[in-house]
This record gives sequence, C-alpha cells and structure tokens, in this order.
Amino acid sequence: MGLRTSDIVISENDKLLLSFYRTAEISGALFFGRLARSLPAGPIQNDLTQHFADESAHSAYWTKALNELGENPLKISGGAYQDQYIEAAGMPTNIMEILGITLIFEKRVIGQYAIHHQAQDLNPVIKATLDKIMNDEKWHVQWVTDALKVMEKDFGEEYITKTLRRYREADQEVYKKTLSEHGERVEHILKGRGTL
Repeated sequence: MGLRTSDIVISENDKLLLSFYRTAEISGALFFGRLARSLPAGPIQNDLTQHFADESAHSAYWTKALNELGENPLKISGGAYQDQYIEAAGMPTNIMEILGITLIFEKRVIGQYAIHHQAQDLNPVIKATLDKIMNDEKWHVQWVTDALKVMEKDFGEEYITKTLRRYREADQEVYKKTLSEHGERVEHILKGRGTL
C-alpha cells in the first residue's frame, strides 16, 4: 500500500522554502493588484490583472501544498524579496521600469522553480505545485517581454536595455543576500535531502 499525502513528512527546510515561495507570491499579487488598479484600461492593464490573479492563485497553491503535507505556512519575517529589489536598484519611475524589474524578477522565479523541480526525490505534492505554477510563470515572462518590445518606440531600445541591466545587477545582489541567509537550507533541499 502506498503512502497517502497525509502520511508524507517534510523537513523544516522544505517548510521554510515553501513558505518563502508563498510569501513572495502574496507580495507579488498585492503589488500587481495595486498597479493594475492604478493604470488606465488597455492591454497592459489587462495583462497585469491576469498576472495579479496568477500570483494570488500561486500563493493559494503553496498554502494548499503545505496543508496537504500536514503543515501550516510559516510567517516569513523581513521585507519581501521584491522590496529588496527596490532597495538595491531604486524605485521604478515609470511603467517601463516597473515592467523591467518585473521581467528580471519573473526570470529569477522561474529559474528557482526549475532548479527546485530537478531536486532528487522531489515530493509529489511539491512537484505538482511547481508544474502548475511554472506554466503561468512562462506566460509572465512572455507578456512582459512583449510589452517591453512595444515600449521601445517610446523609451528607446538602449534605455530599456540599460534599465534591464540595472535590475539584473540588483537581482544578483538580492539573490546573493538571500542565499547568504537561506542558502544552506535551499542547498539541502536541492540536493534531494530536504524531503523525508
């Protein structure tokens, strides 16, 4: 007889990482919801509204995954990952810069999820949740890339490229800081020892 979901035990490392993912998705949903509400009607507002809905759903998926694994999400202290971007690169001043920081962040997210997805002995609940979320994340990267391409006529390709470079550097700084705080736990999971 196989294990039931309720019989699966996860480590504290797993619980922390899934809670971190959940918190980041909640922060993203709140950010995109406020932004979508403030923009005039049009294609960008439509896509941001869908993006907001996806991020909100992702936080619910992580909550559900934790619950299925017999756990409640941890309260993650400190600022959200996105807030650290703003500290590192400065406050975006227009919609192009907002989409620029969004693109770099979404690429980091999908990259992190893809790495986690390759972990040895990945818990099936976690794998199913990652599968569901990664489909949406691919669309997030695509719509923002397309929107930035359209904005080249207003902002110029060179300015957009420079903006993306600035946010990529901020991303590397923030990710390095995050790994210094949580790297040991993340490494433990990604080597396949994080789940029991």
